[in-house]
Amino acid sequence: MRTDDVESAVAVRALLYGHLVSRALCSVTGLGIPDLMTSGPRPVAELAELTGAHEPSLRQVMIALTAFDVFEELPDGRFALARLGAALSTGAPGSARASALMADKVTGSAWHGIPHTVRTGIPAFESRFGAEFFDYLEKQPGLRELFDRSQSADLDLEIDAIERAHDFSETGILVDVGGGNGELMARLLSVHPQLRGVLVDRPAAVADARTRLDQAGLAERTDVRAGDFFAAVPSGGDVYLLREILHDWDDNRCVTLLRACRRAMSSHSRLVLIELATDGAATDADAKMAALMSLYMLSVLPGRERTTDEFEALLAAAELRLDAVHHLTGRKVLIEASPERSTAVGPPVDRKVVIRKDLAEQPSCTR
Repeated sequence: MRTDDVESAVAVRALLYGHLVSRALCSVTGLGIPDLMTSGPRPVAELAELTGAHEPSLRQVMIALTAFDVFEELPDGRFALARLGAALSTGAPGSARASALMADKVTGSAWHGIPHTVRTGIPAFESRFGAEFFDYLEKQPGLRELFDRSQSADLDLEIDAIERAHDFSETGILVDVGGGNGELMARLLSVHPQLRGVLVDRPAAVADARTRLDQAGLAERTDVRAGDFFAAVPSGGDVYLLREILHDWDDNRCVTLLRACRRAMSSHSRLVLIELATDGAATDADAKMAALMSLYMLSVLPGRERTTDEFEALLAAAELRLDAVHHLTGRKVLIEASPERSTAVGPPVDRKVVIRKDLAEQPSCTR
């Protein structure tokens, strides 16, 4: 057998067995091993005793993960966090801990269903759990909070680039469409004292957003609304912000959402999208991460990752014009768009006094 044939056969097996690495990472994260090791190296026996793990099995997993730069085995037999292992601890910048716990609890299970998705087109998550992803989270408050934490950790990685890419200093009213727990709005309003914010999302999400914004001392500058953003978006905003929302949905739903934004926008309003773009120059690591996220979306939601040309086509279908594309991190981009024509309808935003709405009086959002 030729050398390159042998290498290819070994390499494809490494890909096939890659899920084992994910399971191992989920196991040690679920046990809290990375957090226990942030103070320094520890013997496996001590870690096993603290976590209730089976010591020989834990040792085998940790030895295996040394090959992936997660742990380092020291000459005295203790283990230390390596570079990637540190990124799984709670306090790490952009910590992947919440993502690992989400994969351990639900999303990792959906990945097993990708063959079914390929045959049927039905997201594997829906087939396995009997509900769409966000509907399921709505009924599982703990999972919703964990998902929000994973989103916040991702935001840590790109917030500085977002601020560099778009100047929010001239914005009066920021409408965060699908703003989740309010983390992005809180960060932007905290550094831009002239900003007022309106956040719209599902009832479960906006309940957390209200708490988050109140704790940040932003209650008087924010209006948190539960609503169906496919049907209507509050009018009167200067900037309409959608961070990683379009990739959740198919093309038709994306156009419906963008048209709702378009109806709410005035001639001076601007739309800002933050998404992963699958085209353009990138490192090999960036390209592989984009591919993994494409598979992630396939398994969990009816959406997908797109090219900048595909985003431009969605915008055009909603009578919006793509004005600029700014690179953020990896293959993440910030897209600026504006209305093709100037009309605006929809529930207005009060520019002087932000009226706090009772969640029970608001319609449900279908995100």
